[in-house]
Amino acid sequence: MTWLVTGSSGYIGQHVVEQFLSNGLNVIGLDTKKCLINSPLNNKVKVYLGDICNQLFVSEVLKKESIVGIINLAALKSVDESLAKPELYEQVNFKGVQTLLAESIKSGVQYFIQSSTAAVYGSSQDGFVDEKSKAHPISPYGATKLKAENALSAEISRGAIRGTSLRYFNVIGSSRPEMRDTSKANIVPMVLGAIDVGQNPRIFGADYETPDGTCVRDYVHVVDIAKAHLLAAERVQTHDLPPAINIGSGRGYSVREIMNEILAQKGSTLIPEVHPRRPGDPSFLVARVDLADQVLGFRAELSLSEMVSSAI
Repeated sequence: MTWLVTGSSGYIGQHVVEQFLSNGLNVIGLDTKKCLINSPLNNKVKVYLGDICNQLFVSEVLKKESIVGIINLAALKSVDESLAKPELYEQVNFKGVQTLLAESIKSGVQYFIQSSTAAVYGSSQDGFVDEKSKAHPISPYGATKLKAENALSAEISRGAIRGTSLRYFNVIGSSRPEMRDTSKANIVPMVLGAIDVGQNPRIFGADYETPDGTCVRDYVHVVDIAKAHLLAAERVQTHDLPPAINIGSGRGYSVREIMNEILAQKGSTLIPEVHPRRPGDPSFLVARVDLADQVLGFRAELSLSEMVSSAI
């Protein structure tokens, strides 16, 4: 019962691998890069270095290993970058998934859990979205993730494989300092980077129709994200899962609230600066999480303070 985790060396990937290992599952990794030198997962997991877009490479890995299921985290994930490089996002986030999925089915892989995103929803009329809400992505990133979801759903519908897509909301926190988020596209490392050089952190837009004018998002701890994957991997072996499941906290926090919490916990007196809105940012997006509770027994419980403290 070996699971292949693609994107295993990334921020979320390392936490998923850690969660699977701590629960006694066999795991193999696949990524375009090795884990950071100080990662606690080094030498604990075999990692194949390569790209899910490379059909021959994927085929060879699946022939060498007896894989029962795949957790596909391999993806590009910047909204801004996707607007500048839509073809690249199409290639990796959609065509790469097609390749991985096709080779998985050929090799007899039984289960496929696809990493997806709240960005598939785009802007919602009331800001709260469940899995039946209309998917209307407003960035190439969200659009390519939705196409990947649909590719998986088509294979599930014809009985070729079993699985689901987990739609993450805003991921935050870490299980240990060595595995913190380092992506400058995400709010915590962005604010920490500003603090390090003594620059006021930037807020992109403060004129949204929200209580304090800044975007409101659902934040969920990365360890909870990892637990959701473990629950899905266990459940899919005995039950059919819905095509997509929201993985969030069900509560919204504004960008200004998050920044103020980070600054306070770091003891910083810097004041956030307001800059123009970024394209592709909905004003308010929060998960309805009833389905995750019903089918996976998943519910996030950490407070904002606890999530931020683990991230800094």
